Amino acid sequence: MLSQTVGYAVLALGHLAKVKEPTFVRDIAEATAIPGPYLAKLINQLARKGLVMTQRGLRGGVVLARPAAEITLMEICEALDEPVVQKRCMLGFPQCSEEHECPAHKFWLKERAVITDFLSQTTLADVARGGRSKHKERRGPGPLVSLPTRARLGR
Repeated sequence: MLSQTVGYAVLALGHLAKVKEPTFVRDIAEATAIPGPYLAKLINQLARKGLVMTQRGLRGGVVLARPAAEITLMEICEALDEPVVQKRCMLGFPQCSEEHECPAHKFWLKERAVITDFLSQTTLADVARGGRSKHKERRGPGPLVSLPTRARLGR
């Protein structure tokens, strides 16, 4: 499962993809049920990473920096330093590598590849329309990747 921060970012950016016009942070927070102060900090972080643009004033607000179809979930995860996209040992062993494999090394290489492939192929446009990504669904046992929903976020 992705972090709550990434889940909030996807909800907020998905909302921006739907409205397609400058939107105040308070309005995004209200529409997505994300706490306002938390969202304000998150929007600032996303602006520094170039995913959104902000403008103060009467005609101000937040907009996507690029079309929703050009922003992937992977970019959002990378902008927010999501652990699943970082190349580190699943069990936390600092010495884990091809030469010094931990018990989960081969498993995690395969699973991480599936996750990053999905995140790389799924865009904010997919999120905004509530549809599926271009990614082929995986069959068989194994962990599923799911974005946090309001229910999972404690709402």
